[in-house]
Order: sequence, then C-alpha cells, then structure tokens
Amino acid sequence: MVDLQGQYQQIKETVDNSIQEVLNSSSYINGPLVKEFQEDLEKYLNVKHVIPCANGTDALQIAMMALGLEQGDEIITADFTFAATVEVIALLKLTPVLVDVDAKTFNIDIEALKKAITPKTKAIVPVHLFGQVANMDAILEIAKEHNLFVIEDNAQAIGADYTFKNGTKQKAGTIGNVGTTSFFPSKNLGCYGDGGAIFTNDDALAHTIRGIVNHGMYERYYHDVVGVNSRLDSIQAGVLKAKLPFLNAYCDARRNAARFYNNAFANNPNIITPTAKSNNTKNCSAICDTCDCHVFHQYTLQITNGKRDELHKHLLANGIPNAIYYPVALHSQKAYADAKYKEEDFPVTNNLIKTVISLPMHTELDKEQLDFITQTIIRFLK
Repeated sequence: MVDLQGQYQQIKETVDNSIQEVLNSSSYINGPLVKEFQEDLEKYLNVKHVIPCANGTDALQIAMMALGLEQGDEIITADFTFAATVEVIALLKLTPVLVDVDAKTFNIDIEALKKAITPKTKAIVPVHLFGQVANMDAILEIAKEHNLFVIEDNAQAIGADYTFKNGTKQKAGTIGNVGTTSFFPSKNLGCYGDGGAIFTNDDALAHTIRGIVNHGMYERYYHDVVGVNSRLDSIQAGVLKAKLPFLNAYCDARRNAARFYNNAFANNPNIITPTAKSNNTKNCSAICDTCDCHVFHQYTLQITNGKRDELHKHLLANGIPNAIYYPVALHSQKAYADAKYKEEDFPVTNNLIKTVISLPMHTELDKEQLDFITQTIIRFLK
C-alpha cells in the first residue's frame, strides 16, 4: 500500500544526515532538531504554534484536555473513521456522539451534525478523511452559532488546502480552535516510528498544551497542570525535518496517481471514484489539475455491484495490496455501541462499509504499476 523503502532511497542522504546529527549530539529528547522541525512546520502551515507530541492519538487527547472539557460533555464526530478519534473522547469520560457522513466526500455530514447538537454539546471533531478537508465553512458557522470548539483531526490530510467560500485558503488543521495530526510512517508526512503534533493560533491554548505534553511542567519538577508524557523524539524530528520540504511534491505525486486511477475507471458502471469537494461552492474531480483540497492519503473506490469482497481477494491473489477502511462502523463497535444509535441514522456509513476498497497510494507509484492495478480491476469487474 505504501512504498516507504522506495521513498527513503530518494532522500537517503538527507535523512541519514539528520539521524546522524542526533546520534552525534546524543540529544535524543527535546533536542535541537525538535525545535527546528517545529519552526519549519509552523512556517509551512502558516500557524503560530506547532506543539510536537508522541503520536496522533495523544495529539487528540491533549487537545481535548487543554480545552477544559468536563466529564459528560458531548463531542460530535464522524461515524466513518478510525477509532482513535472516538477513543480519546471515551478515555477522557466525555460523551462521544457519532453522526453519519457525506456520501461523496466521506466527511462529516453537515445536516446530521446540526441535528446532533444538544445543550450538552461542547465540541465538533471533523475528520479530514482520506486526505480531503471537511466542509469547514459550514462547520465554523455551526460552531459559532452554538459556541462550540472545533478540533480538527488532520491525521490524514496534512498538506491539504481548504478554499473558503470567499476564495481565501488555509492549511488543513489550522482552521479550527486546534488541529491535530499523526506522523505515522504511512502518512503523507510520516516519520520512521510514532509521532504527532498539535496546531493552534491561540497563544493561551498553546501555552496550556505545552505544559500538558511534558507532565504538566513549564519549569522542571513544578507541575502546574495535569499532564502526560508525550514527546516527539529527536530522531523522528530529524526524519520529519528532512522530509517536510518534499511534502508538496509528495501530495502532487499522490494527486497524479489519483488522476490516473480516475481516468482508468471513468466509464466503469460498477465503480464510483473519489470526489474532491472542498466546500459547497466547489465540486471538482481528482482529475482536475488545480485541485488542492485533497491530498489522497488513501485512494478509495466504491464497488457498486456487490463484489467488493471478491475484488479484495482477487487483488491479493494477484499480488496487489489493498485494504478496506473501515469494515465496521464505529457505532457498531463493541467499545462504542450505544442504545441511542439507530441504524436508520447511518445510511451512508452502513453502505460505505460494504462498498469501499482502497488501492495502493504513495509517491513511488509508476505507470507500469498503475496500469497493472487498474487493468486487473477492470477485467474483474467486466
């Protein structure tokens, strides 16, 4: 699904030098490269504060801790996503409220979001799923109307731009009160272990977050807030600093692969290809040459003839990696099941778990590979 070795070979010298720098200094925790990467990412995202941490799940948890949410507060998020998003809500004794997603973008459905708001609602967590930014115009309007926090789960969409209705652009993860991301190795910007970060333009919030990630300390052995131990180690920061200058090129390579896939599948009645839709005023396809609202962390098809599972097995039999993200909706998971959820409230999610399949998507895909993948699928679905 991801050719990390091929990508490494293209930047081997740069990465090796960064790692060697850490080894030479022996500054393995909070070393100079952590600060340098933080500053580089702040410039790239055009955000005031980047606070590195140990992983993307920690980033979400710390963001919620910093906002002062209290036990029982309701947090609305999408039903169709990885469990980490809802996991941290439950861990903090907050109340997760899952809602359906948009049939085209797979991101949180705006009408379902509106219906889910109660007097106990305190925050919205839009997940920019598979690399596409959620409808932030609408989400910000709703949040303002109801005085809610917006916590962006940007684990899959770092590098994406969101175009507002007024034509201005902003990087995904920097739009709400706070944004979070993961640097898991397979991400568009991935390290060689675990890593994450939190973004905000709020000075006071950033100060609180910096304390939380370091045991609640601003001065050693003086604990001002309840914190955790969640730090990005220096070696991972060195890898990320080396890779960050290539992020835009990585995103372009993924878009080019998505464009190839979309062209190949365009006339197949059994396949629905991804839509790139940044907001209600712009609706384009991944085929277009100017789209920047989708960075294709995953390239996910919908198979409409009921043969998704057969295709999954057929591709594996032909040596083609593929994955089903996600086979079980969060509202159906044992850990998060709740009598308040009614199946009729999740028609899109319940359809997606039966139809989606993700194909190889990475920066090293070449025409020969793409031809083989697409022709194998087309022949099977004739």
